[in-house]
Amino acid sequence: QVHLVESGGGLVQTGGSLSLTCATNGSIFRVDDMGWFRQAPGQQRDLVAVISRGGSTNIADSVKGRFTISRTNDKNTVYLQMNSLKPEDAAVYYCNAKVITSSLRRLEVWGLGTLVTVSS
Repeated sequence: QVHLVESGGGLVQTGGSLSLTCATNGSIFRVDDMGWFRQAPGQQRDLVAVISRGGSTNIADSVKGRFTISRTNDKNTVYLQMNSLKPEDAAVYYCNAKVITSSLRRLEVWGLGTLVTVSS
């Protein structure tokens, strides 16, 4: 079994900052792409940012210049630093990882989500 454990969500005022962390637990051979998605009420789940094992990133235009994604490969952990938060950033943020297990199965794993609320 492979699980993703997210932390760091919460309530912040407009213009404030939050940092999200997602750690991978389980019998893992390697973690490839890791990323963050978000889903606001009544909306679809959208990509926020993704980072490859080599460090290449893809950032949504809506958060470019404000959000930064990073990872530590030896800990199989991904981070999302969110600055200059806006009310429209409020959503449940989900961690995602493409994992190769110790038995060499390829899995796409989702975290349970962490709520980010931005007050205006």
